[in-house]
Amino acid sequence: MAFGEQPAYLRVAGDLRQKILDGTLPPHARLPSQARIRTEYGVSDTVALEARKVLMAEGYVEGRSGSGTYVRERPVRRRVVRSGFRPSGAAGTFRQEQADEDVKGTWESHSVQEPASPEVARRLAVEPGDRVMRTSYVFRADGEPAMLSTSWEPLAVTGRTPVLLPEEGPVGGQGVVPRMAAIDVLVDHMDEEVGARPGLAEEAAVLGGVPGHIVIEIRRTYYASGRPVETADVVLPADRFRAVYHLPVR
Repeated sequence: MAFGEQPAYLRVAGDLRQKILDGTLPPHARLPSQARIRTEYGVSDTVALEARKVLMAEGYVEGRSGSGTYVRERPVRRRVVRSGFRPSGAAGTFRQEQADEDVKGTWESHSVQEPASPEVARRLAVEPGDRVMRTSYVFRADGEPAMLSTSWEPLAVTGRTPVLLPEEGPVGGQGVVPRMAAIDVLVDHMDEEVGARPGLAEEAAVLGGVPGHIVIEIRRTYYASGRPVETADVVLPADRFRAVYHLPVR
């Protein structure tokens, strides 16, 4: 194969992808069969199969048991605005994670105490095995599962206080900043690391989609006088959301 020349399966996948993007193969249309791909493109069964696998891995098509392979509906991406803390009252936890004023958001959560893993301990600047509160969230936008979040807080900070449980107590559900302020811990900054990775099967089961499709992973940590007081992993399907940052210019 000459330099710059694509393998046959990528060439076929690229042509089929373009037909999906330009509407020649609209959503819910059946993808040409393996035999038809082989005939139309003059390729082997192996090449035809690999081309279909590429489109499935990219999320353009999906297999239906006993029926064939079909073009997936391409969702319109929503914006998730990451702009730091904004006071938001009763909708605090939702707005903290998914600050879109046009979306009606709800969430479900579950909290449990556990020993800090080495990774969580590193992020919270505590010792591995120190007790932390882990809270798992499922966020829904207009009723549809949209985002997952898992947060950890050191019990050395919140233990034996009214804010022990993030979603209960006098400031439950209002987000990290007002909760910490209620126990005289003043959060002064946060940082976020943004990356992408294949989604896990457990994540796809909740958010929809196919295991292995790319998700956006945001690792956020809140600090008070240099001490981490909460860290979290936020997971969004990359085909349905974009993370948008509004940052001040100094």
